[in-house]
Amino acid sequence: MHATLPSDLPLALPLALLVASCGPIVQVGAPAPPPAALLTLSSTGPQASPAGLSAVDHASAVTLLAATAPASLQTLRIPVQVSMTEMQYLKAAQWAEPPARLFMRLVGETLVGAGVPVVDRRLTGKAAGRVLGGELAAFHVDARRAPLVRVRYDATLAGPGGLRQRRFEREVAVQAIAPAEVSRALNAAANAVAADVAAWVAAPVP
Repeated sequence: MHATLPSDLPLALPLALLVASCGPIVQVGAPAPPPAALLTLSSTGPQASPAGLSAVDHASAVTLLAATAPASLQTLRIPVQVSMTEMQYLKAAQWAEPPARLFMRLVGETLVGAGVPVVDRRLTGKAAGRVLGGELAAFHVDARRAPLVRVRYDATLAGPGGLRQRRFEREVAVQAIAPAEVSRALNAAANAVAADVAAWVAAPVP
């Protein structure tokens, strides 16, 4: 049985409801009010500084590709899934950068902390021996039952050993659908997924 959402749930109304409602809601051309908070992700894993690479290290190092994302995540707003077919957005908060960019930066920090060298080809002009890419398929609040946040990353790792793919997903419960609580839970879920990705990348190929 689906829980009834409270009337004061801080969600932005979907565009379809705004269009269908009576009277003007937002003045055309009026600037949007600034968000109450800009959110980001921070690593909770071991910290390490990138070290110099030898030829052997470079072969096992990783270059990260920008993650693709569905349209609902190509925004600074935080999606809240309220039904199988409807997404709304959390009010009064937004990401400081697109979530796919924040997530891949976190993955890079987690890989380095796990001892996996990361090579930025924008700086070196060439990729490392392995390339990690994928899709950030979920990074949102699910309010359909007991509320939780969900992070899912579909990873593809290409290297001398061939092509490997794997899905990584974590969920963290939230006590309230509010900016501070959602930010905490998404940061925890994103760090857990990043740690799983780092362990997978660092593990010897069977």
